[in-house]
Amino acid sequence: MSERGWKRSERAIAARLGGRRVPITGRQRGDVPDIAHPVYSVVVKSRKSLSAWLRTAMAQAVAAQRPGQRPLVILHKTGARHADDLVMVRLGDFQEWNGTLPQRDGEGRS
Repeated sequence: MSERGWKRSERAIAARLGGRRVPITGRQRGDVPDIAHPVYSVVVKSRKSLSAWLRTAMAQAVAAQRPGQRPLVILHKTGARHADDLVMVRLGDFQEWNGTLPQRDGEGRS
């Protein structure tokens, strides 16, 4: 059986973050992340396509950045508390900003 795309994505992201993919058999009722990591609780959602408005929002943040600034997109639901807003950042930028992340023994980066 060939490996599914979402598994490949989880493995690739785990390697980039210095974590380890948790097999689906090790997860129970949403209380275990997709990637075991010493600092972050990582859940990966892989889709064939992402909403155009999300991609457009990130492109706008990137185009608007000036030297020394970092592109972020804040997702806010009208009427909700701002403390619950979501922050979207590109993975490459996240890695650049955070430097070398702690790695698990035997895990590489890609």
